[in-house]
Amino acid sequence: QVQLVESGGGLVQAGGSLRLSCAASGRTFSGYAMGWFRQAPGKEREFVAVISWSGSTSYSDSVKGRFTISRSNANVRNTTFLQMNRLKPEDTAVYSCAAGRPYAGPSTLYQYWGRGTQVTVSS
Repeated sequence: QVQLVESGGGLVQAGGSLRLSCAASGRTFSGYAMGWFRQAPGKEREFVAVISWSGSTSYSDSVKGRFTISRSNANVRNTTFLQMNRLKPEDTAVYSCAAGRPYAGPSTLYQYWGRGTQVTVSS
């Protein structure tokens, strides 16, 4: 059974940092891109960042320069990270990770999704 499980969310003050993790298991994720999305209350889900199997990355303009996506490509357990710095109140949302292929930057289509972790940034 494929599982994507996010962790690392929480409450942080504006200007602070958080590191999210996404643990993917249940199949081999060789060749899969891993993406992060977020959804704030009353808003549509939006793309945050994506990383290809080989390490190519793409970011939304709203997080570029503040967030960094990275991954660890272990055969059995694949982990993707989102380092979030200089957080702002408008970054408050549920953050979800996803796995998909082929990699197409922000247009990557995803086959697997996690349930998300809450990030709250106080002003």
